Order: sequence, then structure tokens, then C-alpha cells
Amino acid sequence: MLKGKSAIITGGVRGIGKAIAEVFCKNGANVLLCYRSNDAAAEKTQDELAQYGTKVEILKGDVADSAFAVEAVAKAKLDFGRIDILVNNAGITKDKLLIQMKDEDFDSVVDTNLKGSYYFLKEASSVMIKQRAGSIINLSSIVGVKGNPGQVNYSASKAGIIGMTMSAAKELGRRNVRVNAIAPGSIETDMTDALTDDQRAKMNATISLGRMGQPEDIANVALFLASDMSQYVTAQTICVDGGMSI
Repeated sequence: MLKGKSAIITGGVRGIGKAIAEVFCKNGANVLLCYRSNDAAAEKTQDELAQYGTKVEILKGDVADSAFAVEAVAKAKLDFGRIDILVNNAGITKDKLLIQMKDEDFDSVVDTNLKGSYYFLKEASSVMIKQRAGSIINLSSIVGVKGNPGQVNYSASKAGIIGMTMSAAKELGRRNVRVNAIAPGSIETDMTDALTDDQRAKMNATISLGRMGQPEDIANVALFLASDMSQYVTAQTICVDGGMSI
């Protein structure tokens, strides 16, 4: 489905980002995986994805720094010749009740989640405009749709991504560049491993399907949005949440 295409994936060496990278490579894409700190995870992911026979490059840096977006896009263009897909997946949380939240808690989450996505969106779209083709996939969250106590900063950043997605889609559509968002619900990752059985049961009770999702559930939707199967889909936010939002 993606044979001959090339992608940049931020936060691409663990969790949802890694799952997206794997399904992309399985379907023939070359990938540049951007990560911030975990060298061991990056090298392990690169080695694991080599089995699919496509190019897998890694690049370390902080998406909150606009210069990193410039560097990543330049590297992908040099290594692959073109950039067909961007997945803005990198994100952090610093959860606190509003009354306890410090300015730096708010700023750091917005800087990484929202501004980081903006930096990569801007740089990658400049290449895609010249190509007159491209698919940009921004990872939002069900929290950006519904809100959540203790996550004012995270909710703001993820809601901002939805607005940014729609505006960018309107700007870029005439150049055949599509921009969509995925809003995951509760997904099994390293972070959810710390949940107690009671916490997990309470969370599952809020989900229509009665269970948490897997990273592959998000990756499969990303594959659809990256491929020509979604060539008439843009400006959409797809909630992949097992019915949590209803």
C-alpha cells in the first residue's frame, strides 16, 4: 500500500509511534524515526524494522525546537528523495489539577505537543507542496475532543492540533496535500502498564467495547490515512477510542 513512499514519524521508536512505523515498513515505506532521548529503544526499533527490507533511519532531537524539524525534513529529503507522509506523534503529559498546575507544566506540554507538531507540519508541507502530493497525520487525543480533569494542558494541546489540522487542510488541499488527525482513546502502552486492576476496570467501564485499544489499532488507521485508499479524505479527526466518546 505504501511501496516507494517515504515517511517521517515523530516519537517513532516506542508505543504508538513504533506500531505506526512497523505497519508502514510492512507495507513498503521508508521511514525516518525521530526520537528525543531513548537511544537504546531507537536502535532496537531500527534493528527490528530492518526485516521488512525498507530504509529505516533514526534521528535524535527535541520536536519543541524548530531547528529539529528543519534538520529532520532535510535528512528525509536527502536520504529518501521525497517526503510522502508525516506523522506528528511525539507528545508528553504533565498531569495536574488546574489549581496545582505551574506555568512550566502548561508551557512544556504545549511546546512539545502543539508547537512541535506545527514545526514539522510547516517544514514537511513545504516539500509536499512542491511535490503536489502528501499526507499529514496529526495525533490528537479523545482528551482533545472531550477534555479530562487534571489535563488542562494536555487537552489544550490536543484540541489545538484538531484546529490546526482543519486549517492546514484548507490551505494545502489545492496542492493535493491532505491533513487529517487521529484521536486515540485509552491505548495499551508502557504508561498504562502502571495501572492497578481497579483503575483498569474503571477505565474499561467507560469504553463501549469494554477494553482498551492496542497501538496497532491506531497504526491501522494511520496506514489508511497515509495510503491512496484515503485520497478523498482530508480535514478529518478520526476517533479511535472503542466508543469512549459516545
